[in-house]
Amino acid sequence: MAEITEPLLPPNEIPQISKPQEPADDFDPKTMRKTKPGLKRLIITVSVLFSFILGIPLIYKSVEIYRAPLPFREIDSLSAEIDSNPLLFPCRFQAIFIGFDWESSITTLESSILTKMTKFTSQTPQCGTCSPNHTVSAVLDSDSSCLQSQTGPCSTKCGAFKAIDFDGADEAVDEALESVFGGCSGSGSGGEVYSVVVVNREHEVRAVVGKYRHAWIAGRVSEAESVSRAAEMFVKVFVNGGKEEGLIQGEFMPVGADGMVVLSFNLLNADPRDWVYDWDFQTVDKTLLAPIIEAMKPVANISVESQVLYHTPKSSLSYWDDKWESYIFSTKDLPFFVNSNEWHLDTSIAAGGRSKMLHFVVYIPSEKECPLLLQLPDGEISKTNSFISPMWGGIIVLNPQSCQKDPESNHPAKHTILHQDLQKVFEVFMGQFRQLFGFKSDDVYVDASGTSSLLTSERGFTLWELDVLSRMHTCFNLHSCATTLESLSRLVQSLPRMIIKDEIGKQVKYSLEAAKLAQTNASCGVYNASAVSSRQARSLAEDAFFHPSIMSVSYYSFEHCFAVYSPFFLPVSIHVLLAALREWRRYKQENKKYLAWKTKVNKAY
Repeated sequence: MAEITEPLLPPNEIPQISKPQEPADDFDPKTMRKTKPGLKRLIITVSVLFSFILGIPLIYKSVEIYRAPLPFREIDSLSAEIDSNPLLFPCRFQAIFIGFDWESSITTLESSILTKMTKFTSQTPQCGTCSPNHTVSAVLDSDSSCLQSQTGPCSTKCGAFKAIDFDGADEAVDEALESVFGGCSGSGSGGEVYSVVVVNREHEVRAVVGKYRHAWIAGRVSEAESVSRAAEMFVKVFVNGGKEEGLIQGEFMPVGADGMVVLSFNLLNADPRDWVYDWDFQTVDKTLLAPIIEAMKPVANISVESQVLYHTPKSSLSYWDDKWESYIFSTKDLPFFVNSNEWHLDTSIAAGGRSKMLHFVVYIPSEKECPLLLQLPDGEISKTNSFISPMWGGIIVLNPQSCQKDPESNHPAKHTILHQDLQKVFEVFMGQFRQLFGFKSDDVYVDASGTSSLLTSERGFTLWELDVLSRMHTCFNLHSCATTLESLSRLVQSLPRMIIKDEIGKQVKYSLEAAKLAQTNASCGVYNASAVSSRQARSLAEDAFFHPSIMSVSYYSFEHCFAVYSPFFLPVSIHVLLAALREWRRYKQENKKYLAWKTKVNKAY
């Protein structure tokens, strides 16, 4: 039986599988492709672009400026509050009338005093003065009765003033009144208590302001006059410090921005070939200056230094006057008296800082201009032979006892200023120091009602004067603090590229806290604490504004930074971006061709 076999194929031939016939005439290479486009080129291009995009934050981080956050709202709030609401302190006043037979009540008497005080007070409240809502109490102590206010700052025993001899020495009367009023000062939290005692007696009227916080008026005065003089004493002396305008101008407050004052005492020998003078300054520093420094602590930290200089002639010329038999220099020559080329006074390390230096100079003239006297504009000779320069200090011309040197000696005579003479010199210096702070250098105060005697203190300033200084200094410091912080805020916000370190942020924060504390202490009537806090607030604000990191760096805008770095990265970045876009468009176009061919094939089936 024959077998059916398949025809043998050559060994190199592979059997062909039949495929459907493709419509070759419909394939267009321009609009179709048979293979799926690859992603390798697109992935590489996008990876390069992505690496550039990741580098942008790194570049931005490398040029980023660190800025500690500052409390701009708190700064604006403090500045607005200080500008709109003047800082006023609570004060308490009490008037004691002795020897009057008043028929009116205590309430009526207190109302009369308040009305008179309102007339003497400025209509516009001035920063650093007492609040208009002050407390006034009255005591009426007569032979037949004793009436006193139930709401007074402290209770006063009736008859306590009858034991005081108001005709005695002023210092004794002052101490006796202090023993009576001693418990009133600082009692409570409504501010210090200022007292005026009016004694009606058959003598000429005499008014004295003590060195504590009280004054007395003794003499033949009517009831209306006694009320008026007591009210005037309260306002013009205890509140305004004896100044008509009531305030020391802030720009004339001789205290540095850091709350420091350096007192530089200089003994100048104009020509040491004639004579040489020296002084025992250490003794004076311990006995005379130490109490002043201690009393001024709430207002300023005071340090003292001294030196003796030689070959220090003055710049101005003097002329011989036969009438006074002396060499004369007038007040018009005072601006040229200080010889800044020869007088090397700024030798302290504080001279280059923010501390305030006050120079006090004792000038010893040479033989060719001895004796040297200062002639006042009225033609008279100055009693102290001295003058002051605001915000600079004071000068005393001390003439030797003998203006003739020993012709037989080949060496200049050496002298040491006697202690009693040196004490007189420093009393003049103390008067100049008081003038630099806006107070009178003499012990007389003249007002509309008459003349009042001012008792002096061994500390240079009386208690009521220190209260005035504390109030005014607090006001000036808070204004300066707010102005400095506001300037810093505007500066920081106008320069976005400014470096603000954490230390600056802390200083601003602590300055605001100290300013708020000063305002709180002022509202409670704690004068010394408010002065200390305000001084800290101003010092911290100045430290923040003049921080070395702010002053030593040049700041530039972001546009400047972009202009510096763009030539390095912008050309390459643009080419990479364009390449990625071009590759993306190519991939979309080729994928569209492949999808068109695949659709064509599916339709053929």
